[in-house]
Amino acid sequence: GQPLGPRRLSLKPVPELPNMEAFLSEALVKLKKQARGCLAPELCFQAVRACTEQPFAAGVRRERELFGLLLGSGQAQALQYLFFAERAVHRWATATGASWQRAAPQPVRTAAVIGLGTMGRGIVTSLVKARIPVVALEQDGECLSRGREAVMALLEHEAEKMEQGAEALDFRDPRRLQFTVDLAVLADVDLVIEAVFEDMQLKKEIFRKLSEVCKPEALLCTNTSALSIDEIASATSRPQQVVGTHFFSPAHVMRLVEIIYGQHTAPSAVATAVQLAKALHKVGVVVGNCFGFVGNRMMFPYLQQAVFLLEEGSGAEAVDRALEDFGFKIGPFRMSDLAGLDVGWRSRKSQGLTGASLPAETPARQRQGRRYSPLPDLLCEHGRFGQKAGRGWYLYERAGGRRASPDPWLHAFLRRYRDAHGIRPRSIEPEEILERCLFALINEGFAVLAEGIAAGPEHLD
Repeated sequence: GQPLGPRRLSLKPVPELPNMEAFLSEALVKLKKQARGCLAPELCFQAVRACTEQPFAAGVRRERELFGLLLGSGQAQALQYLFFAERAVHRWATATGASWQRAAPQPVRTAAVIGLGTMGRGIVTSLVKARIPVVALEQDGECLSRGREAVMALLEHEAEKMEQGAEALDFRDPRRLQFTVDLAVLADVDLVIEAVFEDMQLKKEIFRKLSEVCKPEALLCTNTSALSIDEIASATSRPQQVVGTHFFSPAHVMRLVEIIYGQHTAPSAVATAVQLAKALHKVGVVVGNCFGFVGNRMMFPYLQQAVFLLEEGSGAEAVDRALEDFGFKIGPFRMSDLAGLDVGWRSRKSQGLTGASLPAETPARQRQGRRYSPLPDLLCEHGRFGQKAGRGWYLYERAGGRRASPDPWLHAFLRRYRDAHGIRPRSIEPEEILERCLFALINEGFAVLAEGIAAGPEHLD
């Protein structure tokens, strides 16, 4: 046979490919945009670049050097911690003494979702993907038709990602997915997830009816993002079967689900919700009952600082850019536009922080003796609810659009707002933006742990 030497790929010269530099430059721009703040993708890119510029042995040495840098980096340690933290949260425990070791989940063979808004649609999609038969319910025919169309579009999109296409989900089979306005259809389901908007009286009325219609062992879940589980459960004759299942938007994409237990929630109800999250390929984190639970409670001061920075002279684009460059997938203002500014507005009105119930003599920028910014409320009063309205902190190409662009109207509005309140705008550096937003998150996290709302730091992270 022929000698191996001439055939060894490692000994062959690196070919000079046409337009390689332009190709690599374009790839680097895309990579930095998609993986902002992430070290590993950029070092992988550098290793690939080295193999196009250097002989094999030198390229291997360079790859080893880059791997060594990555292995000892803070990001590597954080990712290793996250890997184990995600697994640790499955070993849940509550402040009342219940735990994963002593609680058995109930089987969930059928489920129902009430409300086909943004969250309900995503939850239905997640259940269908998990092969759990679903009944989707709305209040009237018009809402049901609109919700059905949106759910089907989501499922079509999800099916396109799968090798077997729509047949893999089989979502057109009414035995797998049923749409209705008749609450009585829910009589035999094993689990119901209520996903209507954040209105306590509405939720309590729904749970009162569910208590009458559903079988005694059915688990009654609420997708509330902040409201008291105990108060919702008080409307039923079975508070032990009520548990919070707070999905994050978009529900069919985001992996996190907060599972909130109330004063009377049975351990088996918590175990069932945890098992459901696992069946949906999500990470279920068990937390206690307080306003905002963990995710939104920590988010409130974070968003508050972002708005304060806007008052003081920064811009929505600058704040988002600083946090996205740090590593956040999405900045606070783009996130608010995605979630809908009206959600927080409705919550603040229910708390008496804004709206008709606010006493006329209340200072515009103070509530209960603490600093407050009415900017989000004012935007909502102008109909700027975010992506759904085509305008919020940013301007979008249409209602429901996703391409955010700076809005001259908002810039002018902020100038008038600052003038009206005697605020002299100043230049704010990215470092200050990071410190104020991140420290607000961290400090609230310590408070959550101190109060026993979360069992350990892994549940926060």
